[in-house]
Amino acid sequence: MKCIIVDDEATARAIMEELCGNLPDFEVVAQFPNALEALKYLNQNEIDVIFLDIHMPLLTGIDFIRTLKNPPKVVFTTSDKEFAIEAFEYDFIVDYLIKPITHQRFQKTIGRLKSAFAPALASSGDRAHTLEGRKEEDLYINIDRRLIKLKLGDILLIEAKGDYIEIKTVETTHRVHSTLKKIKEKLPESLFMQIHRSYIINFTKIIDIQDNSVLIERNVIPISRSQRPNLMQRLNLL
Repeated sequence: MKCIIVDDEATARAIMEELCGNLPDFEVVAQFPNALEALKYLNQNEIDVIFLDIHMPLLTGIDFIRTLKNPPKVVFTTSDKEFAIEAFEYDFIVDYLIKPITHQRFQKTIGRLKSAFAPALASSGDRAHTLEGRKEEDLYINIDRRLIKLKLGDILLIEAKGDYIEIKTVETTHRVHSTLKKIKEKLPESLFMQIHRSYIINFTKIIDIQDNSVLIERNVIPISRSQRPNLMQRLNLL
């Protein structure tokens, strides 16, 4: 796992790097004394984990994670217990370490990180096989702290809207704080494909295809030039 360390204290960064250095599966690829430098790095690089201090100059750790559109897993490393409840409101926060960090406590964090990554890695093959063989699967979406169950077969299309996505079904439209990338990982390829940077469609619901767009119900959705050949291959053409 590729990690970065963000902490304004050089000693704290050195301790965290040493702790990570003893782990074969973790690689510290960069460390930063403030969140702004880390943000610049993340705009051009993908990582798996951030070890993040809270109280830093220029931008606090809490404000920093609020700016991330596609955040990796985050472990807070701080001497302040005050923000623990707020931190765990974000589903990508894996742990909240209080300084000074002991080796024993750090091992618990590593266990939580491995557990957070393990389901996607271990079950990806089985899950793909299961979804390919089924036409419908339940998807739960979080709206105003309520979990709403949708049948995948009822979804017509999904559109990116800034920091949100709109999931259009036969009956209604749901607005969810998420990204196309995140929901795409949960959708079976037997039903869905991304045909544009802003759209994923249920291609079994296509009524008509003309030029560079498809018609689903009354929705006209653009097809990107790069995705049109992929769509054509998926269709049962005469």
